[in-house]
Parts: sequence; structure tokens; C-alpha cells
Amino acid sequence: MSGADYVWLISYVFVVLGLSAFGIHRYAMVYLFLKNSRRKPEPSGHFDDLPLVTIQLPVFNEQHVVARLVDAVARLDYPRHRLQIQMLDDSTDETVDISRGKVAELVAAGFDAEFIHRTDRTGYKAGALENGLLSAKGDYIFILDADFIPPPEILHRMIHFFTDAKIGMIQTRWGHLNRDYSLLTRIQAMFLDGHLMVEQTARSRAGRFINFNGTAGIWRKSCIVDAGGWEHDTLTEDLDLSYRAQMKGWRFHFLNDVVTPAELPVDMNGFKSQQHRWTKGSIQTCKKLLGPLWRSNQPLLIKIEGTVHLCTNFAYLLLIFLCILIFPGAGMAVDLGGWRPWVLDLPVFIATSVSVGAFYLVAQRAVHPKKWWQEIFFLPALLALGVGMSITNTKAVLEALMGKDSAFVRTPKYGIERKGQSWRTARYSAGKSLAFIFEILFAIYFSFAVWEAVRLHFWMSVPFMMMFASGFWYAALGTIVQSLPVNLFGSEQNKDPISPASA
Repeated sequence: MSGADYVWLISYVFVVLGLSAFGIHRYAMVYLFLKNSRRKPEPSGHFDDLPLVTIQLPVFNEQHVVARLVDAVARLDYPRHRLQIQMLDDSTDETVDISRGKVAELVAAGFDAEFIHRTDRTGYKAGALENGLLSAKGDYIFILDADFIPPPEILHRMIHFFTDAKIGMIQTRWGHLNRDYSLLTRIQAMFLDGHLMVEQTARSRAGRFINFNGTAGIWRKSCIVDAGGWEHDTLTEDLDLSYRAQMKGWRFHFLNDVVTPAELPVDMNGFKSQQHRWTKGSIQTCKKLLGPLWRSNQPLLIKIEGTVHLCTNFAYLLLIFLCILIFPGAGMAVDLGGWRPWVLDLPVFIATSVSVGAFYLVAQRAVHPKKWWQEIFFLPALLALGVGMSITNTKAVLEALMGKDSAFVRTPKYGIERKGQSWRTARYSAGKSLAFIFEILFAIYFSFAVWEAVRLHFWMSVPFMMMFASGFWYAALGTIVQSLPVNLFGSEQNKDPISPASA
């Protein structure tokens, strides 16, 4: 065996062991979820007099959805005299006038509501929340992003948990207003259901650290202050504050049976932008807090779980290496001392691909108990898109590791709730990057890999090569088609790009 073969083998083993470790962690999450599925959290008491709650609505250029948000808040089944509503509007377009008008309607209807407009966007969303906290009257802060529609009873479902003085935050599960809009939204819903239903429930009920998901949750104001307040040195201020608060001893609950519906991105560029921000922010938070976590007095099990949680997105970096190493003939065809690397394939397949299937099917069975089996047909598309997003998310990981600064680029929302609604003539569009060029190159690479696997009779590899090729083609073509100045029906798109420059 040549030196190059040894290098290939060592690299391959390192990558597959790393990916297998993350796969085994998915099994651990499924186990904890199933083990604790009946341990529904209940409040330790009930407030005789409902406390004052401040509702913060951070928005930036959301003219398609901000009115819907305010109307939903006005329908909350909570005493008006026990609510303060803050419209934290950093917008630079017509959203300002819409928001100001909706706040005036709230005031006329008897609400304590205020319109707070900033022009410098210091700290982006974290800065807006921090600024609003200065005039917040309530001891509890309910945060809602612009594309969420809270059900009327939601505050009653959450507030009584705070009768326990150690509870710092309550998070609800996201629902999906436009889940069935397209294949892309269907897959996104499955991704989020896995995180929210399985991971968040498992961590919460097993006593591990969970994270505030940025919206649809309520904080104890003193918890925010005690943890050091909102900081904006990462793109995931929610994850950052969550860990700092829990390291201070505050406890969080995740309520998987309380659902707050929201709008999923309907365009590939918007989805990529969102994933890039979440991935980069999580690695930034990992760099910031992994050391303090291990220096804290938390139990070893929480430190280990927290480490995996904060490091999860490094899997995308490993996946890119795997994409290069698994090309048929690169090392698979060499003689490695009487055995071949395919002896690793079965355990690696069980640890990685099978774990993904189990993870998301368990989530769908919990979310859709009567029709979960239908989701089996979407698993190949989910796996493919996960691969296709590896270029964008690896770029995010590398930017975070190298300390590259970037603006908080919000995901454009179009007010899409059902099939048939068009978003192509909406005011906003997501910014574009050159990542799609690399996606095209990888798509061509794996298209050739399919042919090579067939030529070398590596029949077990053919489905995986096809999945990788289709994932990269889907991600690349989704960007290309949506970036055309004229849509398929011949009408020109009128867009205001949401990019770091404009954000």
C-alpha cells in the first residue's frame, strides 16, 4: 500500500468517525426523547394576579407581514392592562409607516403600546431587544419575530411556569403556516421538527441545556439581566444568552405541545441565508462559550452534551471532506492489506444515514401521529438537501473560525400561508453569494461519480452518489432559477435585495 493510500485511509477514517459520532448523538437524542416523552412539564403553581408582560416585536423591513403580526398580538387572551407592547422597528422602508399606524390602532384600542424606531441598527436584532429592555415595564418579556402568529391562549400556557423562581425562560414549538407550499418548505418543516420536537424536548426533559430559539418564547427579565443582557458579538444572540443564563443556574422549559405558527422561507436563497446565519452564529457562540462552559461548575454530562450541541455544525466541514474522499476509485479500489474500506460502510451507514432517518421519522410521528408514515417518501429529499446545503454551511463555519465579521441578514418574509400565493413580485429578496458556483462544480463532480461507480461495479455506492449529485443540483439550480431577472412566466421581478450592505 502506497503512502498516498495510507493518507487517504487515515483521512477517510477520521472523517467517518467524526460523522458517526454526530450520528450516535442523534440516537442519544431519540433515546432521551422517547424515554421522557410522558414527562410533560407542569407549572409548580398559578399566579392569582396575572403579572405584567412586555411583548417585544423586533422588525426590520417586514411590510408584508408586520400588520398580520400586530393583529395576532391584539387577539391575545390576556388582560390588556397587564400587557405592554413594544414595536422595535429598525426598518428603512414603508414598514415604518405600517408599524407606526398599527401601534396607533393598538393605543386606540386601549393597549399600552409604543413605537421605538432606530436608525443605526447597532447590534441588529440583539441591539433592538437590548434597547427595548430599557423601557420594558414587565417582569416577563415575550419576544415574537415578524413572521409568527401567536395563538390567543399562548401567554396563559406559559406564564404560570414562572411561579418557580428558578425558571428563566419558556420556549414554545414553532408551527409552519406554509408547510405544504412546496418541496422546499416541506423539507424545512421536517428539519425544524427534528430540532424542536426531538432535540429541544429531549434536552429540556433530561435536564440538559436548551436554547431560546430567538422567538415565540418568554423570558424572566431578571434572568436576562443576571446573565449579562443581550450581546451582539455573535449572529445567534439567542443561543449565546441561553447558555450564559443556564450557566448562571437558571432553568428553561420547552413546551412541545404549545405551538406558535410561523412562515417558512419559500425561496432557496432565503433558506440559504437563514442557514448561513444560524450556522455561523452557532460556531461563533461555540468559540465564545465552550471554554466558560467547561470552566463552570455544571455536571460533566451537561458539559459533554453542551459541547456536542455547540459543535454540531462542524459536521458540515466533515461532510465536505467526505464528498472528496468517497469518489469511486479515489481509495475504494486500492488493496488495503487484505481488506477494503467498505468494511466501514455498514457501521458508518447505521451511525449516519440511518440515524438521520430515525431522528426525523420519530419527530414526524410525534408531530403528525396519524400520517407520519407519509413523510418516509420525503426522507431522500431531506438527506439530499442536507448534503446540498453543505457548501453554504461550510462557508459559514470557516467564516466563524477565521473571525470574519458579517451583518445580521434577516430572512425575507412574503406573507405566504398557502399554496398558490406568489412571492416573486414581493418587495424583498435574499442576498446571493458565489456558493452556488461550488455547488454546480460538486453537482458535476458527483454526476460523474455516479457513472464511475457504475463503471467500477460499486453498486452500493450508486444510491449515495445519486443523492449527493441531486442535493447539489437542487441547491445550485434553486439559486440560479430564483436569481433570474425574469421569472418563468415572463414578468419582471421587482426586488429589494436583503444583503449585508442593505441590512
